[in-house]
Amino acid sequence: METPSQQPPVLTFEGKRYDLNGLPDEVKEMVRGMQVADAQLRMHEDTLKVLAVGRQAMAMQLNERLKGIAPLSEAG
Repeated sequence: METPSQQPPVLTFEGKRYDLNGLPDEVKEMVRGMQVADAQLRMHEDTLKVLAVGRQAMAMQLNERLKGIAPLSEAG
């Protein structure tokens, strides 16, 4: 069974491509840090979406429960 030839990893940044293996270790660390930051951002964005859906469900429940309760009259 033949294995496909591995392509060297490429970093694409601001429209330019770089051979990731040929970059200095300091730059590789920066790239890894950005990847971690991206993953954390995605995770927190998903958490915000879940919280927003939960809040919307609570608002709907509150609205339903307030239907039988008379609000205070507007002073004006």
